[in-house]
Amino acid sequence: MQVCLVLAPVLALGACGGMESPVVATRPVAEAPVLADGAGIGAGSVKVALILPLTGPGAAAGAAMRNAAQLAVQEFQNPDLRLIVKDDRGSPEGAREAAAAALAEGAELVIGPLFAGSVQAAAATARPAGKPVIAFSTDASVAARGVYLLSFLPQPEVDRVVDEVTAAGRRSFAALIPDTTYGNAVEAQFREAVARRGGRVVALERYPSGNPGPAVARLGPLIAGPSAQADVLFLPDTPEGLGTAAGALTRAGFNPARVKPIGTALWNDPRAFALPALQGGWFAAVDPAGYANFSQRYRARFGSDPVRVASLAYDAVSLAAALNRQYGSQRFAETTLTNPSGFAGVDGTFRFRPEGLSDRALAVFEIRGNAATVVSPAPRALGPSGT
Repeated sequence: MQVCLVLAPVLALGACGGMESPVVATRPVAEAPVLADGAGIGAGSVKVALILPLTGPGAAAGAAMRNAAQLAVQEFQNPDLRLIVKDDRGSPEGAREAAAAALAEGAELVIGPLFAGSVQAAAATARPAGKPVIAFSTDASVAARGVYLLSFLPQPEVDRVVDEVTAAGRRSFAALIPDTTYGNAVEAQFREAVARRGGRVVALERYPSGNPGPAVARLGPLIAGPSAQADVLFLPDTPEGLGTAAGALTRAGFNPARVKPIGTALWNDPRAFALPALQGGWFAAVDPAGYANFSQRYRARFGSDPVRVASLAYDAVSLAAALNRQYGSQRFAETTLTNPSGFAGVDGTFRFRPEGLSDRALAVFEIRGNAATVVSPAPRALGPSGT
């Protein structure tokens, strides 16, 4: 039996029905005042820390995320929540100090920080105190029991696109992966996902960032020409890296009509859409409709566009408010936060795993004619964890 948990008047668990569109202001209002370190959002009795880089590295993102948190409290119609806003100055030491101060003020949950080192520092303070952390880093290595990552992780993207391409009958994979930290993360997930779906990796080449030529030459006989052994090519790189790699593939005779290129949400960029070697390729990413709606409401409230990660802060605060309303004293317990049915937010349905990583319901897009269109919509409900 699935539990239908309402995150906010505009958000509901994906498996439990559609989302209502909120009333959007018809004209912009004045920019919200800047909140000082330690200031509060909301006037409820349950205290939650909001730790963000409001000065120093990442300050622009931090300010937008703070605004999104404020919007969440307003749209939740004054929940019994008080956000204790703390500036981590974009540094681990700042995050450690912010977490200690917020816990001393009675915070039951830490939302943030944004950067991996800051997440580790805040968690080192919060976990011994028995207080969970919902953070925004994309570095899976900082996830842990009690430290949950509400972010756009590449691992679910790899799983989703591999699931979709194997469901279409393709089983033989080649991979061309940049020699970066991101490449390390997606290679491990790629190998696991292919094995889980009964496929095989016929070849995998790593290449120094910006220099894929020698790797493409080594891979060429397996992915180009009539004797190609692979029917899928996994190419997870940035738009800049994709341009170089795609050019090398084209020169090597790679034909995307024979060997389907696949990638991650890094492909979701007009520069990638124009590359001949990626035409017909698939990638997994969040459905953009929810974020477009959120952006409209954010612009109406604050008079400017949000940064992309602002929606994460909105969802985290909405989740805290909803859990408090529905679960009382068990609002932030591990079993509550790791509900396998998950929660639906701005960017679709998500859930936290007990080890701290998150799953997301993602759409699969196809690149065709300088655009990307959805070929497989994001599911409203997540399947069993680990499948």
